Amino acid sequence: MLPQEATEPLDPAELLARTAWSTLDHAYDTAEDVPQILLDLVDADPRVRSKALSRLHHVVHHQNTLYTATAPAAMYVAGILGDARTLETVEKEPHAFPGPMRAELLGWLDSVADAADDETAATMRRFGFPPEEYPPFVETCRIRPQLFHAVSAFLEDPDMDVRAAAISACIPLLDDPRLIHHRDTLVPLLRNVLAANALWQYRERAVDALASWGQDTTGLEVRQERDTFCDAERRPQAWTAEAQEWDDADLPF
Repeated sequence: MLPQEATEPLDPAELLARTAWSTLDHAYDTAEDVPQILLDLVDADPRVRSKALSRLHHVVHHQNTLYTATAPAAMYVAGILGDARTLETVEKEPHAFPGPMRAELLGWLDSVADAADDETAATMRRFGFPPEEYPPFVETCRIRPQLFHAVSAFLEDPDMDVRAAAISACIPLLDDPRLIHHRDTLVPLLRNVLAANALWQYRERAVDALASWGQDTTGLEVRQERDTFCDAERRPQAWTAEAQEWDDADLPF
């Protein structure tokens, strides 16, 4: 386990080697296959990269669920964000967001962080599942400073798709008491970048975050386009009980 005070992600290769993946689990079994999934994210073949990204979503973080393999996988992903190979393209699914693999990985970290934010914790308690008693939730919360350190490096990225994905990924991380002071820095980016994005999902996310942080959202409007575009798994927004029906087979407890 990482030391509590650590802020920078471990070297990806070191993390991959020192993690006992066979003792961890994901949606379908033990996590022995996760190292290969992670390595394939920067494979030279775009088909291999795309398959690895799909498995990252649908195996390691299936239906927004946190597993024991999710947090170490997130640390690995955070560690490779700066790798030039993450600027390569990836095959897009219908309604996928634009951008290279780096933007996709930031979007995945956004989803992982969402699954351990304050709203999710409140929802879990409402359903009778204390989040502090669910180890994958606790571990994901513990590594939020490391994830923020990695993600925030791209807040001024010249690629606007990467920049938007990074800003969005910071939002749930800043629920952490150790990071909440960074909200003041993020507010202008929410207003000037995310709230002005062509994608309504990003605009809505910016407005919701600003409102929840007590900021004035006057003049920030979001066109409601859910009737023409709805893809909950790819949507960069915190999971809520209202947005997704609990499936007993996929409950993370």
